[in-house]
Amino acid sequence: MEEGLQEFTQFAPNVVLSDIGMPDHDGYELIARLRKLPGGRSVPAVALTALARSDDRTRALRAGFQLHVAQPVDFNELVAVVQNLAALRAR
Repeated sequence: MEEGLQEFTQFAPNVVLSDIGMPDHDGYELIARLRKLPGGRSVPAVALTALARSDDRTRALRAGFQLHVAQPVDFNELVAVVQNLAALRAR
């Protein structure tokens, strides 16, 4: 996670895609810390997770993600989600 946050400050991506379940930390902690970085409040973020209940979706959205995508995810759907968020950011 630390490496990802450091890369974010140097790379400034158009969209962030994060798994919720990660070793040592989780996506909720990642998005909370990302939102505190310069540029972190405005970048769209997608929570990618096997946690697919409505409560999980609500938690991800409240944590700061714009979208919640449940696994297994169709590759074409994931590409479309990222493209749409990147296009919105470009406006």
